[in-house]
Amino acid sequence: MKAVVMAGGEGTRLRPMTSSMPKPLLPVVNRPIMEHVLRLLKRHGLSETVVTVQFLASLVKNYFGDGEELGMELTYANEEKPLGTAGSVKNAEEALKDDAFLVISGDALTDFDLTDLIRFHKEKGALVTVCLTRVPNPLEFGITIVDEAGKVERFLEKPTWGQVFSDTVNTGIYVMEPEVFDYFEPDVPVDWSGDVFPQLMKEGKPIYGYIAEGYWEDVGTHESYVKAQADVLEGKVDVEIDGFEISPGVWVAEGAEVHSDAVLRGPLYIGDYAKIEAGVELREHTVVGSNVVVKSGAFLHRAVVHDNVYIGQQSNLRGCVIGKNTDIMRASRIEDGAVIGDECLIGEESIVQGNVRVYPFKTIEAGAFVNTSVIWESRGQAHLFGARGVSGILNVEITPELAVRLAGAYATTLKKGSTVTTARDHSRGARALKRAVISALQASAIDVRDLENVPLPVARQQTARGSAGGIMIRTTPGVPDSVDIMFFDERGADLSQAKQRKLDRVFARQEYRRAFPGEIGDLIFPASVFDSYTGSLLRAVDTTGIGESGLKVVVDASNGSAGLVLPSLLGRLGVDSLTINPGLHESRPTETADARRAGLVRLGEIVASARAAFGVRFDPVGERLSLVDERGRIIEDDRALLVMLDLVAAERRAGRVALPVTTTRIAEQVAAYHGTQVEWTTTSPDDMTRVGRADGTVFGGDGMGGFIIPEFSSVFDGAAAFVRLIGLVARTQLTLSQIDARIPRAHVQRRDLATPWAVKGLVMRHVVEAAGDRDVDTTDGVRIVEADGRWVLVLPDPAEAVTHLWAEGPDDASAQQLLDEWSAVVDSAGR
Repeated sequence: MKAVVMAGGEGTRLRPMTSSMPKPLLPVVNRPIMEHVLRLLKRHGLSETVVTVQFLASLVKNYFGDGEELGMELTYANEEKPLGTAGSVKNAEEALKDDAFLVISGDALTDFDLTDLIRFHKEKGALVTVCLTRVPNPLEFGITIVDEAGKVERFLEKPTWGQVFSDTVNTGIYVMEPEVFDYFEPDVPVDWSGDVFPQLMKEGKPIYGYIAEGYWEDVGTHESYVKAQADVLEGKVDVEIDGFEISPGVWVAEGAEVHSDAVLRGPLYIGDYAKIEAGVELREHTVVGSNVVVKSGAFLHRAVVHDNVYIGQQSNLRGCVIGKNTDIMRASRIEDGAVIGDECLIGEESIVQGNVRVYPFKTIEAGAFVNTSVIWESRGQAHLFGARGVSGILNVEITPELAVRLAGAYATTLKKGSTVTTARDHSRGARALKRAVISALQASAIDVRDLENVPLPVARQQTARGSAGGIMIRTTPGVPDSVDIMFFDERGADLSQAKQRKLDRVFARQEYRRAFPGEIGDLIFPASVFDSYTGSLLRAVDTTGIGESGLKVVVDASNGSAGLVLPSLLGRLGVDSLTINPGLHESRPTETADARRAGLVRLGEIVASARAAFGVRFDPVGERLSLVDERGRIIEDDRALLVMLDLVAAERRAGRVALPVTTTRIAEQVAAYHGTQVEWTTTSPDDMTRVGRADGTVFGGDGMGGFIIPEFSSVFDGAAAFVRLIGLVARTQLTLSQIDARIPRAHVQRRDLATPWAVKGLVMRHVVEAAGDRDVDTTDGVRIVEADGRWVLVLPDPAEAVTHLWAEGPDDASAQQLLDEWSAVVDSAGR
């Protein structure tokens, strides 16, 4: 029988430990949780195992490889997107279709008798056997009731106390027959207990529950993580511990140096090659990882310390977790429940209070007293800004308190009495945060022009009309629980790198200016914002020929703020139009990639049936645009860029177009054919804005639906791109499909590879060395051009522990081969 280990979860509740490490790799007594699971499988004869991976998948693969070191045969099933507990196993169906198989989580610690579970399954003739256990608090689990024969009678996922009808819970361990795959479709997010099992029960299929004896702990919270360590040390769970038990409960691994004057009060564990100096006291339930140095006079009690940590003299650690490669300097104190992420520096004599979370790559200054969490785990650099401004999870990373401090810091960079324009999208979270921002600005002697809910391009344009800067708060595209706080300069563009650094410095020093009572800023609400915007747009962009063309277009506002400007715009354009999804939905301020795709498919159906010239779909904040041709076919964003480029270049016959280095080199051919020239930019919108503002620039685009129409604005603007497109199509008398057909096909492949922050620089050095005598372009990242014209771009992400690769060749296979070659270079350098 084969086994399936589910190892794709992000472990968000365990952040910051899981910010740069997948949850299954978290160590329990210096060995990854998943390794304990795999050793359990092997003990019960389940050595042939499929591992389902998704989040930071390459780290799991690199650690376990093919399983040879464990005496197992491991293969991997990679999810391109989260598919749920059942969908992830369905993704591995090809390897499981011949016989019954066992499913187990890669992040739950257990010593259940899996052999007896399999015996029970076979004896009952079950389609599915659910492994159950009894717990004192079932609220976080799915509770289950079985009859006397063991047949499941009822499931309930994560009940309230009022719904609790049993203390018997689903452990997420199952034995299944392959016929179970017949009951749901592939590539669709599906869960076992929420979707598949209720359907099977409704159809009367044999689902049995096996109540297991033994230990089981779902390591899903910091508390359960620390408890799992203690339980292993107490011998409550039957797992292997590496090392030697030098006295009852005191485990020391190979190569560790423990001074004879150190005090060890077990149970505790000291990892391989750790160094414990004289005068150190290690108390119960402490776990010290590999290569850890504990200096004299330090005291550790119930502390879990990951690998390669330095703990300075006289430090005091109680009930905390310390991430790998972190330095705890002299006389620091870290209290019960605190978690310090990977690669942090905790300065001398600093105090981190209980339950505080310090996310990776942070520095706590000497003598600091930290009583609130230091988050920003997605950033590897010291400053706050990412690709979309300041971003994070609403009310976790981005709180009203943080918004106040950020706005106060921004106001401090401006002169007293300056005006700042504020705006938001239509989400409630953005509305609440904007109120905090406005209060902070006024309290810092700044006048505020509040536009309320407007499209992002309108906020930028209004900011450029006499304000010293602007702040826009929106839901992060595609991430409904996150928000972006975007800061604009006096032109309405994103802040330059220099201004971002200045804001960073003020924020870090917390030196916020405060106004005297007579200096409190004013708050006004400008009128006729949309009429002003559309009037300026129609005066700037060439609309000749539209009225006589008889064009009919379909416009999808995607239930976002773009719909607010469309009535004024379409009415003054005089075009025959059909607008769909114009209403605002506060509960849907952004959309997933799947929802966007479904919206485009629906738009295509309407365009085809209405015999329209084309269809456009705005993103929820009106910044980006997607296209559908007259036949109802979706023009993918990278092709839409080429179509727009062809139309603009054919009409202008001169000038410069701004394109990021990730764009297909077909763009150069299109531009050159019409007498225009490409200026390659970095992938930063700030850099594209710089080129878009320069004289002679006639167009810009990023291949992701963002278009710059320089005669009106130097930033991405969906409405401006829409008006420009209508004029171009009206005057050229060609359909979008005809234009698309005359442009050569591009063959660009992309791949993202997980790359720890600590080795990003090393990876890029290896890439440059591997390039040898090939042509190298360092406009953004490293672009290597082969002798035959193929190219690959290696670009480290500025905000995530990821390296992006693009490759282009004469066909997909050639591009894929190049991508594989350079992915191997990046992988080998990152190990």
